[in-house]
Amino acid sequence: VCQGSIYFAAKGMADQPSGGTWSGGAKWYWMADTSHAEFIIYWGANVIEANYGPTLKNPKIMRGLTSGKLKVAVIDPRFSTIATKAWKWVPIKPGTDAAFAMGMIRWIIDNQRYDRRYLENANKGAASADKEPTWSNGAWLVKIGSDGKPGKFLRASDLKLEGDADTFVCLRNNQPVTFKSDDTAKVAEGDLFVDTTIDGIRVKSGMQILKEEAMAKTIEQWAAECDQSATDIVDLAREFTSHGKKAVVEIHRGVSQHTNGYYNVLATYALNLLIGNADWQGGFVYGAGSYTESGGSGRPFTIADHPKKLTPFGVNIIRGESTYEESTIFAGYPAKRPWYPLASDVYQEIIPSMGDAYPYPVKAYFLYMGAPVYSLPAGDQTIPILADPNKIPLFVTSDIVISEHSAYADYIFPDLTYLERWEFQRTHPSIVHRVSPVRQPAIAPIPETVKVFGEDMPISMESVFMALAEYMAMPGFGPNGFKAGVDLNRPEDLYLKMVANVAYGDSSSGTDTAPDASDEEVAIFKAARAHLPGSVFDFEKWRKAVGDAWWRKVIYVLNRGGRWWSYAEAWSSGQVKAKYGKLINLYLEKTATTKNSLTGKVLSGIPTVLPIADSLGRPINDAGYDLQLITHRTVLATKSRTVSNYWLLDRLPENFIEVHTSDAIRLGLQNGQKARVVSATNPEGVWDLKNGKKIPIVGTVKVIEGIRPGVITFTLGYGHWSYGADDQIVDGKVVKGDRRRAAGVHANAAMRVDDYMKNTSLSDVVGGSVVFYDTMVRLIPA
Repeated sequence: VCQGSIYFAAKGMADQPSGGTWSGGAKWYWMADTSHAEFIIYWGANVIEANYGPTLKNPKIMRGLTSGKLKVAVIDPRFSTIATKAWKWVPIKPGTDAAFAMGMIRWIIDNQRYDRRYLENANKGAASADKEPTWSNGAWLVKIGSDGKPGKFLRASDLKLEGDADTFVCLRNNQPVTFKSDDTAKVAEGDLFVDTTIDGIRVKSGMQILKEEAMAKTIEQWAAECDQSATDIVDLAREFTSHGKKAVVEIHRGVSQHTNGYYNVLATYALNLLIGNADWQGGFVYGAGSYTESGGSGRPFTIADHPKKLTPFGVNIIRGESTYEESTIFAGYPAKRPWYPLASDVYQEIIPSMGDAYPYPVKAYFLYMGAPVYSLPAGDQTIPILADPNKIPLFVTSDIVISEHSAYADYIFPDLTYLERWEFQRTHPSIVHRVSPVRQPAIAPIPETVKVFGEDMPISMESVFMALAEYMAMPGFGPNGFKAGVDLNRPEDLYLKMVANVAYGDSSSGTDTAPDASDEEVAIFKAARAHLPGSVFDFEKWRKAVGDAWWRKVIYVLNRGGRWWSYAEAWSSGQVKAKYGKLINLYLEKTATTKNSLTGKVLSGIPTVLPIADSLGRPINDAGYDLQLITHRTVLATKSRTVSNYWLLDRLPENFIEVHTSDAIRLGLQNGQKARVVSATNPEGVWDLKNGKKIPIVGTVKVIEGIRPGVITFTLGYGHWSYGADDQIVDGKVVKGDRRRAAGVHANAAMRVDDYMKNTSLSDVVGGSVVFYDTMVRLIPA
């Protein structure tokens, strides 16, 4: 499962100041422009084997390394494949990433190795004058409360100066300068380190607040906190600031998936901000996005239009983007479960919230192609909820397999595989070219054909939704579904319109619209799909879905599998063409004025170092559990579903519990020996399936040098008890399981449960990520 861990933890960098209408930008995450970077710190990012690396990044990384243009460092408790290529490997203590980053920040500020010119730009006008694509709020003034803690930004109205709630203040040569962030006419530059009083109001600049946070400890003390050498901190900081804007810190889940993950990410991202590398060739890039297949900007079809569109209301089940104190069920602290006003996707909260009926009970749970039981840390805690019809009366899923999760469903509707279906993949932040790949049916579908709105189509997630819509006579589906004369009778009626929007191109003037396919291309298009049944491909029905004006352009795009920029088109004048081009926040006002719904304490709006703790902020002390459990991926098993690939499985039939040599000697464990993983919240070391079966968390020990002592790891994707590993009865027939899929160990059930929430793993209460890496365990010979 991809929960979007970096996505949220980083999206605070686009935090919106409160009190006005101004918006700071999009919520997203960033990566390195690998093609041109000279130095990359891969922090918790296993790029050679996973993390979108094997296809997207590896060729660029290897070209850079072999040519000598690229140098990399790796910060990771495990000696990953990318670490074998690194100039320096730092086997950091899991969860102490912010301490290492703070040490680097301190050295950079002490030695003035930050980009002063960039950081002094307080608005767009100043950035444009310096030919910078982005700007920061490092020079913006922040009001300091009576408790000494920073809060809201200083606004012009606080000083009785002209301006509205979106008019901020910086200090230049001891004089207040008022400005709007997006103003292009006024150039506003500010002093970086400010600690003063203006008209009786105590203020500090964003950079001053960061500096004080970093100066709270010496570099040696920061190094001690993460159990690394001060020399390594200094070496990485010096190298990182020796390449102009062609150096990048690139992170992945190893940084974010801790109880303090949100602040780990802010601290590591602050390093990029200090050198002003965003949107620069070889720097920190936002990704070029897609050709906006959903419509808008003059495109021929607006997919979001609906004849009776409903507006979302109320609080969602995970309390995302909702404030506890403003809700009708506010009852003091702690709340029954965390609220996440800064987050929109907190995957591990969904099922436990249903189980607790908080903030309300549910009557039906629909899931598409997910496996939370297997994929989540402490995923076993969801099993009693899924198995109890009083908690979830109806559970419906659409999938191609009976997974460990869907095994508890009341109904499983077949879905289509990647070769049988449509999909608009869009792009990835590491891709600086605009790319809109269009996956389309390539083989006849395996599932049976059904009839919906009088049309034959393969059973799938889409056909199930359309059949429900037909049964309930819902508007927006069937004849005239889009509008009068425009039907939504088949999935292609939607998807082909999306292809037409891709064919339209980037420009609102339509100057880069795709050309019409020639007669020869039309013939190729037909011949390439001649093997598909009429339930999937019907030339005339497809043509009707977009109309004659767009049909040949759609064929042109489909014949090529999508659209994309040419290689050289992605960069210009040392910058990327597809720019983020907005404010990037160093200080986060919205975060700094948001309360933790469990403790009632205000969150920090600046990168900071927090200890590993439960949801109430209490330290976790599992005495007697002496090994920290983490996970990793290998290129042979990158997903929970990779076990279905027998070519890969043949190369690595099982995974291992990987243990450092010193720990193996200390514990008397031998290579190849079986061991059970137990923890404070799973002392039995089992998956309890609540059907009379218990699956032991037992795996084969592999003794290695390439891991930090005191840390153990296992490869994800093995140890299935469903997903084709067990026998199933379908239509009265026994479908035999393949025990090869059950080989190996899956230790997520040993991952620690939060002491307050009881049915959920340890969590980042800001909402940053699921927590995979903060569990202490023991290994017991099996």
